[in-house]
Amino acid sequence: MIEDAINRNCIPPGGIFVEASSGNTGLGIAMLAKQYGYRSKIFVSNSCSQEKISILEEAGAEIEICDNSNGLGDFQSTQFKAQSYAAMQPNAYFTNQYYNTQNIRAHYKTTGPEIWKQTGGHITHFLCGVGTGGTISGVGRYLKEQQQNIKIWGVEPTGSILQHYLKERSIPAQIAPFESIEGIGRNFVPGSFDPTPVDHIFQVSQDDTKAIATAYRNETGILCGFSSAAVLACLHQYAADMHLKPTDTLVLFFPDHGSRYISKLYSENTKSVAHA
Repeated sequence: MIEDAINRNCIPPGGIFVEASSGNTGLGIAMLAKQYGYRSKIFVSNSCSQEKISILEEAGAEIEICDNSNGLGDFQSTQFKAQSYAAMQPNAYFTNQYYNTQNIRAHYKTTGPEIWKQTGGHITHFLCGVGTGGTISGVGRYLKEQQQNIKIWGVEPTGSILQHYLKERSIPAQIAPFESIEGIGRNFVPGSFDPTPVDHIFQVSQDDTKAIATAYRNETGILCGFSSAAVLACLHQYAADMHLKPTDTLVLFFPDHGSRYISKLYSENTKSVAHA
């Protein structure tokens, strides 16, 4: 998204890259902006972990905290405020990951081929969290082009609407707040979500996600991030429904590290989970 904006002269030298983010994309933008000699301003919701905010600031980003990330239709959302700020600043460019086709293209051109190469073309199933939809759309497109029978699965929090949209190709008549799992889940359909290559979207609860993160840490010593833990929770909960065979190769996509979620995932979390 940054390279596209620079190549098309959408931002002046030394300008400001603006994004609405749960933190992960924002961090990538902040780091690349600084590397290329630009500034960055990231709008995050008030659910963003303090660890992420600190990392963003260390990367040089200016941070603005908003009430929610409910999309452009909400005047208090990260998306609306980011777009409004960029529109009022002549030296700013809104990368707009929720509606930027370069979001999908980046994963089609890089993440998908990397997975295909690292599995030697033997991947049979791909499972990742769904937030903007860019990852599952881009990776899914690429993998389906290599082998149409590969299953592309997503996971989102309980109450998010993308599972319904995938099945019905419509927005639910009633939209209620979904459980908070930072980085994934939506109450609107992002333009960067292409349902075409997606076979199914599972839903998991926040409690189960937190519990599996702790169980995984205790077993492996590895701290996984919030949406990464949701992928594990999905596998734990739905393994029987996935009908996986010993010869299958399932890739679990972990986009973030648990060091960004210490206060949210690994403090005072005592709920236990049976071993998968």
